[in-house]
Amino acid sequence: MGLNIALAIAVVLVIRATESPWPAVGLVLLSKWRVLAVRPRYWFVNIQANLVDFIVSISLVVFLYTTYISAAEPAQKLAILIGLTLLYIGWLLFLKPRAKRAYIVAQAGVALFAGVAALFMLSYALPASVTVIIMWLIGYATARHVLATYDETHILFLSLVWGLTLAELGWLAYHWTVAYRPLGIESVIFPRVALTVLCIGFILHKAYDSYYHHQKIRTNDVLLPILFTLSIIIVLPIVLNLLGADVTIGI
Repeated sequence: MGLNIALAIAVVLVIRATESPWPAVGLVLLSKWRVLAVRPRYWFVNIQANLVDFIVSISLVVFLYTTYISAAEPAQKLAILIGLTLLYIGWLLFLKPRAKRAYIVAQAGVALFAGVAALFMLSYALPASVTVIIMWLIGYATARHVLATYDETHILFLSLVWGLTLAELGWLAYHWTVAYRPLGIESVIFPRVALTVLCIGFILHKAYDSYYHHQKIRTNDVLLPILFTLSIIIVLPIVLNLLGADVTIGI
């Protein structure tokens, strides 16, 4: 527990001391040394099993760095940095170690949202091809993470399909995306595509879970998730525009 808390605090201090994300990324990767502390033939399996944790950890570094270099007021910046650090500690101590299916689905959801949000906060500086490849990786990793909890014989195929879906959404979002400013701070934003893919992933998981348990997709199992997703993706931007907020319709 103490080492996890120390890691979260150290990441913030390294970013502040170096004013660069790369030493913090190196620190995060170094902290995952156990992944490679096995025979080389098991490295690929271990890396796949830990992809979700990698995605969340690297995303945190992106969030911390973009907050640190933002034009926010010092007090606002400090509050956000502390909040992000506490969330990372919560991930390391409470959510990541859990092994029940509900927690594993939550882990994948956090990685999906955080990974896509972090990627599109940096996508302006990346080629479209890199953005698409990383989106594919996020999709593959999160799908595999969830499907591994089921007695599924087509994990690889289904994971690749979800990865391909995210890659296509990533290409679209690279050219047509908008962002929210949840705290009203000009420099602190998150891309709407992160919320969009999280909602789509939520629906697909509910549909898969229904089919897995009942050999068909029951309407009652997916109706509320679909209505919730539609309200987030479609209705929310419209309502915000009617209320006068500066929100553009987009992915």
